[in-house]
Amino acid sequence: MMLRVNLVLLAILVACALSLVTSRHQARKLFVELEREQTQTRAYDVEYGQLQIEQSTWAMPARVERIAREHLRMELPAAGRVEVIDGTPR
Repeated sequence: MMLRVNLVLLAILVACALSLVTSRHQARKLFVELEREQTQTRAYDVEYGQLQIEQSTWAMPARVERIAREHLRMELPAAGRVEVIDGTPR
């Protein structure tokens, strides 16, 4: 009877030990994955900042005006041809 109890307790102990090892291994894998994703997030943040700078550079009014003049042969209209429209909703 005592031998059976000891065997059952031993089986429970082995099962708990295996469960502990499995859960720690899973936790380590998840931690590595989390670190990888955080590194990727930082890389995306840097790229986003660079793209914002690039966008603001490309959209500078002086640059847009220069391209309009040189490549599209556009020019500012004379003051008499400018019409101001009230943009408030009615």
